[in-house]
Amino acid sequence: MDRRFLTPLETTQAISDNGRRVLTQPLARTWLLSLLAGFYIAFGAELSTVVTSDAAAHLGLGISRLLGGSVFSLGLMLVVICGAELFTGNSLLTKAALHGEIPWFKIAENWGIVIVGNLVGSLILAWLMVSSELWQTGRVTEHVVAIATAKCELSFGVAFIRGILCNWLVCLAVFMATAARDICGKMLACYAPIMAFVASGFEHSVANMYFIPTGLLLKAKLGMPAPNLTWANFFIGNLIPVTLGNIIGGVVFVGFAYWFVYLKGTRNG
Repeated sequence: MDRRFLTPLETTQAISDNGRRVLTQPLARTWLLSLLAGFYIAFGAELSTVVTSDAAAHLGLGISRLLGGSVFSLGLMLVVICGAELFTGNSLLTKAALHGEIPWFKIAENWGIVIVGNLVGSLILAWLMVSSELWQTGRVTEHVVAIATAKCELSFGVAFIRGILCNWLVCLAVFMATAARDICGKMLACYAPIMAFVASGFEHSVANMYFIPTGLLLKAKLGMPAPNLTWANFFIGNLIPVTLGNIIGGVVFVGFAYWFVYLKGTRNG
């Protein structure tokens, strides 16, 4: 009987082997795939915004967050199944570097290209959604601006910690999706951890590349009062600490942890 999943050891090895692609993958391909990941995560974020725009008033905050997290998981499903380069998920490439299969500068090169590509893709979709005027329905506008403002008002330390917790779950989702051998298994693997991080209120750098600019664009378009919602607070107050937290969460608690358990001391490790 064929197994429908890989063991943790096999999954760790598969992720490490996959990391070697950065040695030969053309930079243009990495750039395009990173743009796609920005689009895909933004689609999940956009859907989550619409679904939760009035859900809390009717169903309560907890159920609203559950629904938002459930539909947001679409983003990672698209990344994993359709194929794309997502900065947060690429924290797991460090397994290959820890195992001596790729140099660390290739990790830095990949991350640099991917995070810029994710940002550009997210900004493009934010502009497209604002231009679509679909935000005029119901209370979507107020909800979008409220989400963006709340994220910009987080302290550096809080944003950093929430970033750690977020990418710990995101990388576990990627780990489980790698272990799954069929589409349904990969979708379920993406769903549960992503739903958990969104419902919990953790911070995802790439998602915030859509959430906050969309709020900024709507604020400017409609002249809405939101003094703490600024581009400076987006980049400096949120994106930097969340990105650093995402790196720690993915690299230390998933990448390093499973490399240490299963690969350290074997071959190049």
